[in-house]
Amino acid sequence: MNRRLPLVLSALMLALGAFTGWGAHQTRAERNAPGVRNAALTDNGHTAEVLGQVTGAVERLFSYDRLDPEATRKAAGELLTGAAVAQHEQLFGPLRDAAPKRGFVLTTKVSHAAVRSLSGDRAHLLVFAEQLGTTAGAAGRSTGAAAMLAVDAVRRDGRWILSEIDRLDD
Repeated sequence: MNRRLPLVLSALMLALGAFTGWGAHQTRAERNAPGVRNAALTDNGHTAEVLGQVTGAVERLFSYDRLDPEATRKAAGELLTGAAVAQHEQLFGPLRDAAPKRGFVLTTKVSHAAVRSLSGDRAHLLVFAEQLGTTAGAAGRSTGAAAMLAVDAVRRDGRWILSEIDRLDD
């Protein structure tokens, strides 16, 4: 029995070493899994911050009031960067340019939004908004529409601004 004890202990040490190596590999794999890197699934505070700021930005950027026409331009200057500048102009420019002639007011309210991914200072969101447009005058009419957007946002100077806007309901 004395000769077998060192062999049994050696076999146990090898098995323990293999199990430790496997456990370390599994831990690395879990740490690098997409769900763990996606703070939208694990960090409620930052997810709520992104949702609140991006929701407010979408509502400001896609609303227009004929009594305060510069508000939308000011919002674009504050809340857009990168490709989103041209994308917003393409989506909203024609309406903004035609609105003064018609006495148009457009109100956008986000009905649902979700953070699809959040990693560091970058986020990707899906946004569903309701838009109500009204023309001025005695024959004023109101029309409603829905908008679906995929929005990328980046955090700059402590606030979230839009870096890409993709309209999904085309």
